[in-house]
Order: sequence, then structure tokens, then C-alpha cells
Amino acid sequence: MSAARAKKTALVAGRTVVALVAVTTLAFAGYFWTALRLVKQNTNTTQILEVLEDIPNSPPVQDGAIDVLLVGSDSRTDAQGRPLPADVLRKLRTEGTDTVNTDTIIVMRIPRNGGKASAISIPRDTYVPIPGYREDKINSAYGAVKFLTAERLQAEGVSDQQERERKSDEAGRKALVQVVQDLTGMRVDHYAEINLYGFYLLTEVIGGVKVCLKAGTSDPNSGANFRAGEQVISGGDALSFVRQRNMPGGDLGRIARQQVFMSQAMKQLLSAGTFTDTGKMKGLLDAVSKSVVVDEKLDLATLAAQAQGIASGNVEFATIPVTSIDARNDRGQSIVTVDREAVKAWVAQLIGETPKPTPSSSVTPSTPARFGPEKLLSLDGFPAVAAARQDVPCID
Repeated sequence: MSAARAKKTALVAGRTVVALVAVTTLAFAGYFWTALRLVKQNTNTTQILEVLEDIPNSPPVQDGAIDVLLVGSDSRTDAQGRPLPADVLRKLRTEGTDTVNTDTIIVMRIPRNGGKASAISIPRDTYVPIPGYREDKINSAYGAVKFLTAERLQAEGVSDQQERERKSDEAGRKALVQVVQDLTGMRVDHYAEINLYGFYLLTEVIGGVKVCLKAGTSDPNSGANFRAGEQVISGGDALSFVRQRNMPGGDLGRIARQQVFMSQAMKQLLSAGTFTDTGKMKGLLDAVSKSVVVDEKLDLATLAAQAQGIASGNVEFATIPVTSIDARNDRGQSIVTVDREAVKAWVAQLIGETPKPTPSSSVTPSTPARFGPEKLLSLDGFPAVAAARQDVPCID
């Protein structure tokens, strides 16, 4: 892989792991009803639920839980479709392009009977069929369909850029929801999205996130440069921390780091005085208005409860099983492959619908990070996941 290509790949990887961190961070204001009202007033909404009814072969609506698709996008526009200025892009350590990737894709499942919630991660490079496009990485579903839709709208004479942005965003979101439903067999009930800029602003508002590394690490492509031990990171450093590429396990290792980061961010939120500090609350509302989009019927108080659950360790993190983390497609791109039927069976077992089939093999911490297509791999074998259950865990 060329240095330029490696740099571009690293820049887009893991940038917006914040879907779960940031959206639930904002929603935690639900414990302070005045704050919740202000957050709701400043949150942008999407009519995605209206188009979800048209998605072919959708699972049943009543499946015993509320399933929220949490998305982190690397959009170079704010939540109103306005392009981010060059100085902001520099702070985000990103380049200005027209592409949009959803580098964080998590389904938060909240049982209606009050049971323990699950946060199911889908690796960004998972190779899947994308309706109306082609087979490609799942993180390109939103951006590819958005781009094609924007081109069509322009050809149809829609001259207003912000209108094209809004309508093409809706099409991209719908495509992503359909891909997630087809892959997991889960019905998406609600949608929440935060962009790259929001992650930057939110980590600044809460005073950074405490992390701990077993050893010093650096990655010039993502800008990561961290010493060993405990440290507090925010802004551009936080983005670099969660998008670093050169780490064990590739896409899965990065998810493990992201999940640890999420838990620590929730703990930091609880001790940050965000909702009683006028300045922090103002910063929070500013971040919401610039970066967060939710569907019109999403109950922020529901997400608020899950924020507390994450901080207390009462949310189960999981990642779909994959068959390879270092495969290549016919265009030479590095991809994560999956057995789609095995993924559906695994999800069904996780949510208590059917027994999980026994894989032909499993991954242990000593297993090399290369896997044949006949093997199923789950995140549970990686040491960082066990570390995620500890207080201020030191990770790779």
C-alpha cells in the first residue's frame, strides 16, 4: 500500500467512534429536565422513520426491544448541511473531501422488559451488498448513496446546496439502515447520528477523557502519538486515539479501544459537572446544534438511561463475528468479511431468540491476527475487551 493511500485510509478510520459516546453524552441531560428540554430544542431531527416503512424485507416492528442505530460520520458539513471552514478541518486533523463515511456503526438494543442493554458494533470495513450501489464496505453505504442522490438532485434542477445535502443525507441514512437490518436481522426503531466536529467539541466540553495505554504508541497517518500510562485526551488527540490504524487485530482491535473509550467518556461525564456549569452547558448545546441528528420520535431520556448504564458497566458490548480481518476485494481494498447467515444467528442468540450455532473455532488472546475464511472470529478473544470491564483499563 502506498504511503498516500495508507495516510488516507488512516485518516478516515475510526474518526467518529463517537456515535455512542456523544449521542448518549448529550442525552444524559435527561436527568436534569431543564437541560433535557434545552438539548431537545437544539437537536436537529431527521424524517428517516417515514422512509423506513418503505425498506423491503424489514424485520417485525414488535420484537421486544427498542433498537437504536448509533452512527458516527466523518461529514465535512455541520448538521444543517453547511460546509465546515478550513480552520475547523485543520483542528479535526482531516482533509476536505466530498466523501462521507460512517466509521462508527452501533446498534443499541434496549429490552422493553427492563433487561440489560446491548451495544452491538459492526466493523467499518465489513463487506456487504449495498442496495442501489454495489457490494462494498458498510461504512461507504451512507456516503455512496448520498453522492449518487446528490448528483441526481442536481441534474433534476435542485440548485440549493443545503437542500441537496438534506435530501441526499436522508437517502444515505435509509441505505445504511437497510444494510444494517439485512446484516443483523434486527429492526431499526430509531436513528441517532453525530458528526466529526461534534466529537471534537464534546470531548472539549467534558474536559477530556482519561485513558491508559500499556505502552507508548504512535501513528503518523492518524496523528496518534501517546505515551504509556494514564493520560487525559480531548479534541484532535481524542480523534487520533480512536482512529489509530497500526494496532493488533486491525478493525477489531480498534473497536476494542473504542469501546473502552466510550465507557471512560461516560464516567468522565458523570464527574464533569456538565449540566450544572453554565459554560459547559452552553458548549454542550452548541455542540448539539452543530453536530447531532436524531429521528423525530427518539426519546432522549431513553438514551440518557443508557448513558448511565455504560458508565456503570451495565451495558453489554459485543461485536458481530467475522470470517477474516485481512481479506481483499476485487479492487484490492482491505476488507472484513462475514458469513451473513452466521451473523444473523449470532445476533438472534445474543438477543435471546434462538440458540447460537457453535463456531468451528474460536479466537484466544494468543491467536495470531490472521484468520482463514472458514473460521469465525469474535471480539471476545481480544485482551482489550476484558480490560474494558476494569476501572481506567490499560489497553494496547
